[in-house]
Formats: sequence, C-alpha cells, structure tokens
Amino acid sequence: MTRPDFLTLENGEKATLPFGRDEYDARLSTLRAIMARRDIPAVLFTSMHNIAYYSGFLYCSFGRPYGCVVTPDRCTTISANIDLGQPWRRSVADNVIYTDWQRNNYWRAVGSVLGRVDRLGIEGDHMTLASERAAREMLGLSDLIDIAPDVMRARMIKSPAEIRLITEGARVADIGGKAIRDAIRIGTREIDVAMAGRDAMELAIAEAFPEAEYRDTWVWFQSGLNTDGAHNPVTARKLAAGDLLSLNTFPMISGYYTALERTLYLGEPDPETQRIWQANVAAHELGMSLIRPGATCSGICAEINRFFADEGLLQSRTFGYGHSFGILSHYYGREAGLELREDIDTVLEPGMVVSMEPMLTIPEGQPGAGGYREHDILVLNEKGAVDITGFPYGIEANTISA
Repeated sequence: MTRPDFLTLENGEKATLPFGRDEYDARLSTLRAIMARRDIPAVLFTSMHNIAYYSGFLYCSFGRPYGCVVTPDRCTTISANIDLGQPWRRSVADNVIYTDWQRNNYWRAVGSVLGRVDRLGIEGDHMTLASERAAREMLGLSDLIDIAPDVMRARMIKSPAEIRLITEGARVADIGGKAIRDAIRIGTREIDVAMAGRDAMELAIAEAFPEAEYRDTWVWFQSGLNTDGAHNPVTARKLAAGDLLSLNTFPMISGYYTALERTLYLGEPDPETQRIWQANVAAHELGMSLIRPGATCSGICAEINRFFADEGLLQSRTFGYGHSFGILSHYYGREAGLELREDIDTVLEPGMVVSMEPMLTIPEGQPGAGGYREHDILVLNEKGAVDITGFPYGIEANTISA
C-alpha cells in the first residue's frame, strides 16, 4: 500500500463561520498589501490566533504543527490527518492534510502549496528554533521574514463585524456574572460557583450562535487569599463570612475572548477593605474616562499611576491597566502593542477595543488583604469610547449578605 505524505479531502459541506466571506476577504486583502509592501511572496502562519483570523479555522494542536499559507492568490490551511475534514469545513480557505506516516510530512505539505519561493513571512514570536531549522532545510529557504508585528497592528483595528461579536461576548459575560453572584453562599466551594457561571455562559452562547463550535469558555472565581493573583485557578475552598471575592467570567466565541471581572465581599467589609476597594473603583472610573482616540497607552497608565501614588497605593498595583480584545485567549494570542502599560506608546484609534482593569493586591496579614479588580470593555469610536460591559461594580452593588 502506498501511503501519501499529504492529501486533500473535502468531507461534507462548508460550515457557517463566525464571519462572512467578505470579512475574511478584507483581512486577506490587508495582509496582501503588507506582503507587497515588504516584498514577501508568501506567508506561513503557525499560531492559533492568526490562522483563525485569516481562515476561520481554530486548531487543536495536541503536539502537532498546523499552518496557514497565504500567497497572492491562495489561502490554504495545513492540518493533521487526525482532524480529517473538520479544518476544511471550518475555514474559508483551501486545505491540505498531512499524514504522520513519515517525519516532516507537515513541511512537505507546506511546500506543496508554496511552490518555489526564496522569501517566506513567518511569525517570529511563535515559530520555534526547531521549526525554523526545518523550514530552511525542507523548503530550501534563504530568507525568513518576521511579519508578526505587521499583522498584529492590522488586527488591533476591529471591523464592525468583529465589534458586534465582541459586544455579544460582553453580554454573555454579564450573564455569567449574574449566575456567579446568585450562587455565592457561605460554605459553597469556589468550583461550584465557577461552574454555575460557566454553564450559564455556554448555554447563552449556544442560544445566540447555534451554528458555532463550543469550547474554551471558563470562569476563575477566587476567594480570600486566592484573590491575590489575577490568574489563580479555581479551587475547592469553601466560602466563609468576611471573604473578599473575585468574579472573572470569560466567554469564548469562535476564538474571540471577552471578560468581566469584579470585586465582591461576603459579609460587611471592614473600613480598610472599603478604602482600598473604593480607591480601585475610582482608578477604574478615571481610566475609563481617559480612553479616547488620540490618547496613548503609556499616557493613560501615567495618569492612573499618579492617582494611586496620591492614594499611597501605587506599590500595591499588580499589572498593566488593560489590553486589546479580539481573537485571543489565555493560552494563545496577544496584541502586545495595545496594552495600557508604561512601555507602550500606541495611540488609541477608532475601531480599537480595550479593557480598563486596575488591580490592587494587599498581602495576607495586612488590613484589607486580598486582590481588588474591576474590568470593563470599551469600544473606541470617532467621538470617544462606549462601555459594552453592563454588570455593576462597587461596594453597594457587590456586597453580599453573609
């Protein structure tokens, strides 16, 4: 039996994708303009976020390489045989499947689409050293050009279709937040509260997007000491009176991430907890007022830093004050050029979508100990910014009777 190195198999019919063909065509047109400007005849994307952005297909790697080859006239995903026809169905692109019957069949499949080129655009922030060596050896390439910064900047401006999907995600995040708030009781485990929020969001996503694939929606619900870090996993800790709580909902819709984060308290917060919480809320409101076209990421950060310094709390700040939204997740993707940090000077523009999320953490054993965080998502337009998060924040809204 002769086993092929790669093959094509259009199994079934093309599925309904999160966006129409015109959306993907517009993205590819922008990419090809970048390629022409930089004299790059072809690009190989390898990351989950860029492959999904340009083709619609969001892969599950499980240790196997995936790709999307873009040339002046073709867009082709490269997928593992284990997924058979699903990558073709779930993309606007052509598809080539590579088999695992011989080492480096992935690169043979890539080469079959590329043809003879001597320059290839790659994602410098994603391709490994081993992949780079294989690309040069298997494809005979003399020049690999990092195109990741260019495509990141292109992704930072969202289309109207993307903004509609992100707005739906924010609505679903609010649904999860309400389910979490309703589930909070003394003696209830963090995991039980988190599952209530996750289930509510997944049901809401399935109702709003009946033709989508469903995966990756999650909740981090933290209590007491566990609130000190923004990304602390859920545990089986039981809630107790006097707990500071952190609600974090993350609906995922076709690779698009949105979030809601809120500070809560179980019982009556003590004076120092109230002081720190109110200061963080004030910083949150200040930050939201600063998000507008023409503002810089570093400038917004500097203003909030000054506020926290005046409050004697700057040393308790945990991380940057916000970031871009779009096709990203906690394990793939990031538009690092649009984070509200001291070292990012990007100028905000209409079409960008950013969060405002100040966080203060007070170490265990000190008055007001715990992590305080509020998080809203704002969409920039020509006049300013629109807050698409609806869940209330602050002491009055989120103090829960013990």
